[in-house]
Amino acid sequence: MRQFGKVAVLMGGKSAERPVSLKSGAMVLAALKKRGVDAHAFDPAERSMDSLVAQAFERVFIALHGRYGEDGTVQGALELLGIPYTGSGVLASALAMDKWRTKLLWHAAGVPTPRCELLSRDSDLIGVAARLGLPLMVKPVNEGSSIGMSKVRDTAHFEEAYALAANYDSVVIAEQFIDGPELTVGILGGDALPVIRLETPRDFYDYEAKYHAADTRYLIPCGLPPEAESAIQREALRAFAVLGCRGWGRVDLMLDGAGKPQFLEVNTSPGLTDHSLVPMAARHTGLSFEDLCVRILELAHVG
Repeated sequence: MRQFGKVAVLMGGKSAERPVSLKSGAMVLAALKKRGVDAHAFDPAERSMDSLVAQAFERVFIALHGRYGEDGTVQGALELLGIPYTGSGVLASALAMDKWRTKLLWHAAGVPTPRCELLSRDSDLIGVAARLGLPLMVKPVNEGSSIGMSKVRDTAHFEEAYALAANYDSVVIAEQFIDGPELTVGILGGDALPVIRLETPRDFYDYEAKYHAADTRYLIPCGLPPEAESAIQREALRAFAVLGCRGWGRVDLMLDGAGKPQFLEVNTSPGLTDHSLVPMAARHTGLSFEDLCVRILELAHVG
């Protein structure tokens, strides 16, 4: 498609999610080429960003996940280079990647989210467990794909869970565990896609369940009454907007015991693999993977 010019598909990168990003990027690249886009693979871990200008790329599709790709870093570089790119801008990307600051903004705006506490080596873990209740989740603040996350059922395993998370990030949170259905809402161009309900026999929807397990179930329709699904979609759009996100993304949440949504996080560069959720929801509306990728590329802009 000539209106896009020469397009770089950024994939790989330097984060712990590099293998997933390579898979997402390969699928995006194939989809864009199938639709006639002059698309090329570009791994910023192997090539300097200024070569985007040297090689006359006119638009960038970000298929990076995690740090240096989803946290505002590459977005800032592209802003300086003046090249339109997909997804959220610098500030929104940085905020959404930071689970702690996401929660601070959501609390201020009245978006419901599970209670949490920052952890450090000096934290009174027994006290944290007493305040949040057990089980609870321990998460590195700036990682995605459930990397470094643990579900803590008793205080004997709390320190081990903290050490695992701290191996990935210096900032770690303990979060109240919501014992209810896990849902996700894809966002595309200001619209909420159909809600997907996730079911796994594992302890939680972890890395294995997301990318490898054959027994993870994705329910779409999600089984909620239409008015309840619509309410969740509206609140997901608000949670997305509070962070300043744009273009496309995914909002993850759980339903508490009263059936009310509790928002967990926003992904500003979600997976685009054969297991991924946004393509699944898009397909349910009649949008093919190839057309989804073209639509995301259409939404690219700079500044």
